[in-house]
Amino acid sequence: MPALLLDGKALAQKTEEELSSRIEALKARSSGQTPILATILVGGDPASATYVKMKGNACQRIGMDSLKVELPEETTTEQLLAEIESLNNNPNVHGILLQHPVPAQIDERACFDAIALEKDVDGVTCLGFGRMSMGEEAYGCATPKGIMRLLEAYNIDIQGKHAVVVGRSPILGKPMAMMLLGANATVTICHSRTQNLAEHIKQADIIVGAVGKPEFIKAEWIKDGAVVVDAGYHPGGVGDIELAPLVDRVSAYTPVPGGVGPMTINTLIYQSVDSGEKKIS
Repeated sequence: MPALLLDGKALAQKTEEELSSRIEALKARSSGQTPILATILVGGDPASATYVKMKGNACQRIGMDSLKVELPEETTTEQLLAEIESLNNNPNVHGILLQHPVPAQIDERACFDAIALEKDVDGVTCLGFGRMSMGEEAYGCATPKGIMRLLEAYNIDIQGKHAVVVGRSPILGKPMAMMLLGANATVTICHSRTQNLAEHIKQADIIVGAVGKPEFIKAEWIKDGAVVVDAGYHPGGVGDIELAPLVDRVSAYTPVPGGVGPMTINTLIYQSVDSGEKKIS
């Protein structure tokens, strides 16, 4: 029996239709006001500029506004902090996205943490991570939260399952583990230096590849019937997991591309709409 394909692209499109309706309703009761996502791009990195443009396009598709802030390559930490503070104090801005990475001279963590909690729709602050980990209200990091939304939409049973997360980045691996733990999974966190990695992965009912290395996780390490989530994307259209041999023997998997990727921007927009509704209503 073929595995269930966890189609992030289809879910993102469906969510955008729902968000468009929510924004129309919000505009109707607020004299035309819409949520506004502020995006901050520092420097001229082409990939970062493309990602920011994609996020602005997503806002446009659902009828909400975006505010683009572009700063020069030589921007200092202090200048960026001042820009973030201005956006924090702007009542018409409901979400703030600082595009990663920033130029090397900037203290990125200090700038992330300067974003007001209620506007941290990308889930990048230490305060937001701590509150999420404690089960308190906060916006989750966009990629792991998008994965959780995808698993929920396809009715993937998480409770009591053994989830193995391969990767420990502060915006993907670590929050992913905390979210799965919060959904009552038993969670093992591994990484590229884990000893006997294959043996850990063979125990996984749910495997999340978030290590950032192309096809680092081999198909033979994954047991039959597992749920496979690949959060990687590399040149050649491959992810962090060797997917091709798995599609006929696992229970569900995310394709690359079209699985986790579309859910990241979609979750950012979803959380921006939520923030806007709270403030505007």
